[in-house]
Amino acid sequence: MTTRARLRRQDLLTQPLLPRAALERIAADVVLLPAAASAAAAALLAALDPVIAAAPWRHMTTPGGARMSVAMTNCGQVGWVSDRRGYRYDAIDPDSGRAWPRMPEALRALATHAAATAGFDGFEPDACLVNRYAPGTRLSLHQDRNERDLAAPVVSVSLGLPAMFLFGGLRRADPSQRIALQSGDVVVWGGSQRLAFHGVMPLADGEHALTGPYRINLTFRKAL
Repeated sequence: MTTRARLRRQDLLTQPLLPRAALERIAADVVLLPAAASAAAAALLAALDPVIAAAPWRHMTTPGGARMSVAMTNCGQVGWVSDRRGYRYDAIDPDSGRAWPRMPEALRALATHAAATAGFDGFEPDACLVNRYAPGTRLSLHQDRNERDLAAPVVSVSLGLPAMFLFGGLRRADPSQRIALQSGDVVVWGGSQRLAFHGVMPLADGEHALTGPYRINLTFRKAL
């Protein structure tokens, strides 16, 4: 492990020891809800079991042909997919040829409540991207811009191992804030920051009581 990786891991381990507000404003239209999903974490993961059984984890490819390091699946009316044809939403799981599993009510209710708490009333997601991060995997800076309804916010729920979330500006070159996320933390953004670049730094090694050596991230969007 490099010195930089050790320092990043130490930051993530010490973060839970610091006092945290119930709601933290990262920027205009960007809110962190610390531990907002902690009490429901076990139930949320249990609700995902039938989703993963019906639509197992897979590593999608980018339009350029690169294999994505983060494993993923979807639930909801549509799912996010990536392949040689590009990034898009589709009602059909390309691996099974069947519709994506329905979004569990526990997940939908959490997303709607978190959005309202952050000031985005009336959010009803129709897509939930489920990402599984293993140690060393990362998500490069990107925008969520494949949705038809950009007026709706994005709700991101972190479960399991801690991660360092990057939140930048509307241009890729803009500086990014580093936000240490613990299991149960929820980030909501929309409005003026709906198309902000964001990503996840390489995940540090660890073991979590609920997810083992992984971080599970739920991203709720209004795609249609």
